[in-house]
Amino acid sequence: MKGSREGFDFQFNFSKALKAVQKGQPISGRDGVLTPLVKRLTEAALEAELTAHLAEEEEPNRRNGKTGKTLKTSEGLIRLTTPRDRASTFKPQF
Repeated sequence: MKGSREGFDFQFNFSKALKAVQKGQPISGRDGVLTPLVKRLTEAALEAELTAHLAEEEEPNRRNGKTGKTLKTSEGLIRLTTPRDRASTFKPQF
């Protein structure tokens, strides 16, 4: 799942972040190493949360694309791609 939006490969992302820090990239801030990690991890958590939600639904329901949302973090604003369900019953708790 390297680079995949459907999951978070910790080892791959950690190695990539470590190389960026070694090259002198800042850890925090808008262009910091943590920003893309927070984005990828959050999107993976939302995908997992939707999967669990769909498994619990009694009525037929399924994925229905993605929508953009902006998350305000200590690293700055992060634009997320969040999953949706067809019945619009998915309310992320993350």
